[in-house]
Amino acid sequence: MYYDLHIHSALSPCSDDTMTIHNIFNMAYIKGLDLIAITDHNSLKQQYYLEKVIQSPILEGKINFIHGVELQSIENIHMLAYFQRGTDLKPIQQWIEQHLIKQENDCQYYGHQYIFDVNDEIEDEEQYLLLNSLRLNIYEIVEAIHRFQGIIILAHVLAQKYGIYEIYHGIPEDLDYDGIEVTCLKEYRDLKKLCPNVKDEYVFINSDAHQLEDIQEPIYTIDEDKLKRLWSQRICKKSL
Repeated sequence: MYYDLHIHSALSPCSDDTMTIHNIFNMAYIKGLDLIAITDHNSLKQQYYLEKVIQSPILEGKINFIHGVELQSIENIHMLAYFQRGTDLKPIQQWIEQHLIKQENDCQYYGHQYIFDVNDEIEDEEQYLLLNSLRLNIYEIVEAIHRFQGIIILAHVLAQKYGIYEIYHGIPEDLDYDGIEVTCLKEYRDLKKLCPNVKDEYVFINSDAHQLEDIQEPIYTIDEDKLKRLWSQRICKKSL
């Protein structure tokens, strides 16, 4: 499956206002992707109409998704949390809101934080700035996401801003993450030199798109069964 599992909608203030649900799915379909994840900063509020959107005549049976969110720890590290379709997201959203550092969003400075309905009409606008951190460290976030039956991928690990390597000067070996995200294969090779013991069974190369044209081309693939094993392996670890 061709994938892009790191795409921001217009709910993320740093994203373009044209990043509506339909626009994202349609652009991904036009580009030839099979699987996407919308991963807004510290919010799942754009996720609730995704099931209905992909049942449209144009998209039905042609593109799939998993639920996602990009979380920011108190150390300013970005982590992607993924959840399977059918997951009850409301308790997870309540947990995020409970721990988000509250600050009113200044839309003139940071940008709007639009929430769209199934027809891409603006349904609401998020009041609190989603670019702030949660009052939780990376270990607490990993533990909570796994408790919610989710998967944790360390986002853009070598990025100078919000990447875990820059903060920790490595990747803690006792951190129970499920995979890593890099920007290209060269970065992955560089990471292996810096962190030989990195858990790299699951390596994702995503776009981190904030504009429609930045959504990834059909370059990188993942086997559907291998993706499903992310969750089955996590369940097995939990039962031990």
